[in-house]
Amino acid sequence: MSVTQEQALWFQDAFSKLVDNIDRAILGKREVIELVLTALLSDGHVLLEDFPGTGKTVLAKALANTLDGTNSRIQFTPDLLPSDVTGVTIYDQGKGRFEFHRGPIFASIVLADEINRASPKTQSALLEVMEEGRVTVDGQSYEVGSPFMVIATQNPVEQAGTYSLPEAQLDRFLIKTSLGYPDHDTAVTLLLDSANRARASKVAPIIASSSVTTMAQLAAEVHVDAAILSYLNQIVSATREHGDSALGVSMRGALALARTVKTWAIAHGRSYATPDDVRDLAVPVLAHRIIVDPESEFSGVTAEDIVSRALIDVAPPAYRAA
Repeated sequence: MSVTQEQALWFQDAFSKLVDNIDRAILGKREVIELVLTALLSDGHVLLEDFPGTGKTVLAKALANTLDGTNSRIQFTPDLLPSDVTGVTIYDQGKGRFEFHRGPIFASIVLADEINRASPKTQSALLEVMEEGRVTVDGQSYEVGSPFMVIATQNPVEQAGTYSLPEAQLDRFLIKTSLGYPDHDTAVTLLLDSANRARASKVAPIIASSSVTTMAQLAAEVHVDAAILSYLNQIVSATREHGDSALGVSMRGALALARTVKTWAIAHGRSYATPDDVRDLAVPVLAHRIIVDPESEFSGVTAEDIVSRALIDVAPPAYRAA
């Protein structure tokens, strides 16, 4: 079933209202909010890497408060155990049987704060649930429900006592982005409201969890022409063939970009995707999946540079509406 223009305009209006609601807590960062919502409506997860005090946790809490669903926050520390995330099976003497006690991962929006401070063993507890939407404890699988989204944060400057995320886990994040510092006018506005220390708590729910699922299903039906998909795949292939790339984007990354392109298109009021949608999302969706050659990295080459080069080298197809 193809998406009609009326449905696309309805989606655009709902998407805009969600952005406006979250923007009450995070001022002047609409583009980042749009990326996070795009990940949510594409059944994906987000990694926020930024300096301390830029509002990463506030953004995650504001998104959670916007949904009329459940949310949880997990503070990752070196002594955190996998069972502290997924839950544990405990024997109930009164009932004479083992019962599963759910961990904080069972929520609509899960904030994994400072994820790189936990050990690799604990980080790996997220791999199954981020990919398949369920956790397995003592051989028994438990669904976390829908919608489900992990927003993980990490600090790029404090590396002592941290464990870098393995490539397999980075590949499971649909989008990686950062907030950055606010511009001058936004900073002054925040300073004038400095007495408000809980901006995210002021954000009220405006959408039900079931409506998020409906929007995600609608976004999945957006038309993407074969020429657009060919263009997308050529960009992905270019990241693998780049001389400064030790490991290019995987097929999972290509599929992730294809999903987000659909959501991005309908969020902008269109029932079809364009090459510009691919270009808009290429860096936040693909860059964190690339491993830069060590010598090139020492010379200052970044994964973002490799994706940007691919966008220059690969010619987009001629514009054609569906």
